[in-house]
Amino acid sequence: MHAAFFLLLSASFARFLIRHPGGPRTPWITVLTVLLALLYVLRPAFVRLGPVLARPRPQLLWLTAVVATWVVLVVLAPSFAWCSVPLLYTGLRTLPTRAAVLLVGFLTALVVVAQLRLSHGFDPTLVLAPPAVAAVATAVFLHTQRQTERQRALIDDLVRTRRELAATERREGALAERQRLSMEIHDTLAQGLSSQRMLLQAADRTWDADPEAARRHTRTAADIAARGLAEARRFVNDLAAPQFDGGARLEDALRALAASETAEGTGAPVLFHLDGSPVALPDGVRAALLRIAQGALANVREHAGAATAALTLSYLGDQVVLDVADDGRGFAPGAPPSPARGRGHGLPAMRARVRQLGGTLTIESAPGEGTVVSVCVPLESR
Repeated sequence: MHAAFFLLLSASFARFLIRHPGGPRTPWITVLTVLLALLYVLRPAFVRLGPVLARPRPQLLWLTAVVATWVVLVVLAPSFAWCSVPLLYTGLRTLPTRAAVLLVGFLTALVVVAQLRLSHGFDPTLVLAPPAVAAVATAVFLHTQRQTERQRALIDDLVRTRRELAATERREGALAERQRLSMEIHDTLAQGLSSQRMLLQAADRTWDADPEAARRHTRTAADIAARGLAEARRFVNDLAAPQFDGGARLEDALRALAASETAEGTGAPVLFHLDGSPVALPDGVRAALLRIAQGALANVREHAGAATAALTLSYLGDQVVLDVADDGRGFAPGAPPSPARGRGHGLPAMRARVRQLGGTLTIESAPGEGTVVSVCVPLESR
């Protein structure tokens, strides 16, 4: 558009010089042409000088000066009317819609008058063509401007929605990670610390009467602390459960867990049973079932007061089932956790893990009749 303006301005000035060589108006036309070109070039300067001149609309001041100079030029030399085309679009971009339409009407009327002055007789096309062209150009420009505004609003909505979605995903991710950390800490570090505490209490009670038993309890607590430290390091590095290092099977990890619980001597002896033919399980399923077994045995050790407990892993073709049973004091599954215990994280953590696997968790218990925790995980889709 800038190139078109200067091209039309130069062509109009050249036409005037060709048609009126050495005329009395030539100096004035020359000065006004140079002034109009300078005003057009100095538009950025007007914008920057707006705050200095205390003018709220510096572009309006610039446009007024340009149009006024052009009007004087058209009055003196009608051939400069062709410069109205770039000025029309400049006005549409600078002014509000109503003011821009009024300016377009004024420019069009002046172009019609200038063309009639240049013609040798009345020509209807000179009266009808400029308004028609101006109307089409204005309509196209305004329509394009509305479409641009709609697109801009749509883009703003999309960007805002994307930011809100990203914030929601971050919140959900943080909550999921918090839940995962809570379950991991409960099923690993907290259980290890609980076992150490019980062993150290037992060692303290037998320190004088049976020093050998006290040392044995202390060594066992130290072994548990070492395993907990390794577990914490792997946990920090987000590695798999240590029992699965080297591709160990779930049944081997559960058998080792049962033997460890029995060897610690802080709770009921744990027996392990395997039913069915073992199949390869995904790492996520193996780790989750091991954590569930650890959490269930921790509940048995701390709350059940059982004489014996049993771990049973069953492969049933399209599903794997883990049962943790004890003959302890039992509880009412629908009752809320006791405030005196200050706990209540074990069963919710188990349910969350089972829900992530797409399986089911069943708890059968009654006061004085022991407890059976059963987890069923489908394998068909895995």
